[in-house]
Amino acid sequence: MKNYIETLEIEFQKNSDPNIAKGQKQYLKDQFECYGIKTPFRRQLQKPFLEKAYLPPQQDLVQIVKKLWQKPQREFHYFAQELAYKYHKKVQPQDIVLYEFMITHQSWWDTVDFIATKLVSNYFKVYPDQIPIYIERWNTSSHLWLQRTAIIFQLHYKKDVDTHLLQDIILKHLGSREFFINKAIGWMLRNYSRTNPEWVIDFVDTHELHPLSKREALRLLK
Repeated sequence: MKNYIETLEIEFQKNSDPNIAKGQKQYLKDQFECYGIKTPFRRQLQKPFLEKAYLPPQQDLVQIVKKLWQKPQREFHYFAQELAYKYHKKVQPQDIVLYEFMITHQSWWDTVDFIATKLVSNYFKVYPDQIPIYIERWNTSSHLWLQRTAIIFQLHYKKDVDTHLLQDIILKHLGSREFFINKAIGWMLRNYSRTNPEWVIDFVDTHELHPLSKREALRLLK
């Protein structure tokens, strides 16, 4: 495990670009350090680390992800979540604890949206009985990124979207002035409008959504 992480760190360090890093840090509101490795190149560098033959044992995943999550450079966080997704076909009941840790630490939309729409989304498809346990708690918590995750975890469910659940989730945020919440509501509704435009139109017409949410929700329907 130590060699795995150290070798990855060497690859990132020797391919760093301070000029690109400066722009990336500004884009992330100076919340994180960056090596300055653009996404396509980073994925090229990390590809050997995600090859099936070299993946670490699944039982080491939590420890590895947490070690990577503690590092200051954002590239480690991106790699960690993509590493976690390599095991999505073998997701375990306890993995939701790791996902919650990732959502609530080093939090910003660029990682939270991946975790929500890929890791958490897949988890609740496999373990739907866990939805009432986590989604209600997340959605009514005071944690912005847990709330956003609750709103968008069904983003790619298409015909499998639970509209009763979605409505309940959104109604708890009516009147919110938080950009990332209102944007998430609009994004979720816009995506669902591809599958069920009638439901989205009716929902928008019968609820006082924030203008941002309404505009995003109807973007594909104009």
